[in-house]
Amino acid sequence: MTEDKKILISLKKAQSHLGNVIKMLEDKKYCVDILQQNLAVMGLLKAANNQILARHLRSCFATALSGKDKKKKERMIEEVVQINKIIN
Repeated sequence: MTEDKKILISLKKAQSHLGNVIKMLEDKKYCVDILQQNLAVMGLLKAANNQILARHLRSCFATALSGKDKKKKERMIEEVVQINKIIN
């Protein structure tokens, strides 16, 4: 299975679970059950995010670092630093 396919599967599962969370809220289901489903959505989104970041590091980032354009290398490093700040 390709990397993109795995990412899409994670995102589609998260989308489906999010629909369930919304329905549970509308139906006034038990709060802890809603929280658990919401955490499942967050976990799927985190997994997809990690897969996208890994793909970026293996492709765009690696290509930039192996090149000779110092400004591009610095921009790529700064992008990863900014993403890391958002994640944390």
